[in-house]
Amino acid sequence: MDYLLYIGTAFALMFIIEGLLYAVFPDQMRRVMAQLFTMPPAQLKIAGIAMIFFGVSLMYLLHLIKA
Repeated sequence: MDYLLYIGTAFALMFIIEGLLYAVFPDQMRRVMAQLFTMPPAQLKIAGIAMIFFGVSLMYLLHLIKA
């Protein structure tokens, strides 16, 4: 059941970080969101895959450090 705690913690951190960005930089976040709507789907897909790769790599590195 430890994994549920990790998943819950990850979602909580995601909400905290995203909320912080909107609270501190509301105008810039609005511009970023507007730009996302004008991007072609292929470019969004590439950005999403890159973020997944970065996240998995970071998790792997953190796992190595912990071990």
